[in-house]
This record gives sequence, C-alpha cells and structure tokens, in this order.
Amino acid sequence: MRRVSLAVAVLALAACAPKEQPADTTATAAPPAPTIALSDVAGVWTARVMREGSDSTILTYELNASADPTAWTITFPGRPPVAVRPTVDGDSIMTEAGPYESALRKGVQVTTRGVVRLVNGELVGTTTGHYQTTGADSVSTFRVVATKKM
Repeated sequence: MRRVSLAVAVLALAACAPKEQPADTTATAAPPAPTIALSDVAGVWTARVMREGSDSTILTYELNASADPTAWTITFPGRPPVAVRPTVDGDSIMTEAGPYESALRKGVQVTTRGVVRLVNGELVGTTTGHYQTTGADSVSTFRVVATKKM
C-alpha cells in the first residue's frame, strides 16, 4: 500500500510541475540596420556648416565623394582641395580630414572628424574640429547638411 501511495504522490507532483514552454517562433529579429556604400553618395555635394543649435550657415564647401575612398576631398572657396578619409559603418559615413588651415580661424591648423547619413537625398550630420592652438586643444562641433549638385 505504501508503494501505491508513494507512486500516486510522485505522479501528482509530476503533474503539477511547471511545463517547459515551447520557443516563440512568431517573434522576429530586429531588422538589420540599413547599410550604405561610398558609391551610393558618389558625386559632388555642396555642404553648409552651421553652429550647433543654429540654422545660420557660417561656411560652405564642396565635397567630392567617390566609390574610391582615396579620392574624397573637400574644397573651401579659394583654397586647394583637402583629402578626406571616409569609412563606412552601417548607415553612417565617418570622415576625417587634416590637419589643414582652418577656414574659420586664419592661421590655425584643424583636424576634423565627422559622421553623416543619407537622409531624404541629403547628407546630414555633425563635424568636430580639433584646433591646434598654443594652449590646450580647442574643440568645436558643427552641423553639416550637404546637397548633391545636379
């Protein structure tokens, strides 16, 4: 009789134990971030530079973009082209240029690092300028909006 009682108790406990739920196969993974290639933005762009929080253009330049990362340049009015080093990560193009003479601070060397994304046919992003001064390094961040020339 004890064995029967013990068997009934074990079966009752097994019946009450939580059951393992099957994996939810209806859930979908997040879609991958859209990617961009340098060839997607190849061409000549007119870029406007603005201070953070402002829509007033303080500087313009021409961006020559190419599928070839060694061919990228920026050209400020009345100045020779400056080489740009682009890299791609997902939907973003990171750029680095310099050091070169700043178009905003006469006689001061600057190195810029930025990131842009293609948004509604424009390259939109930010650029940070690291200015080489006699004291500590001086840093400024700017907004950039570039429109492709036709």
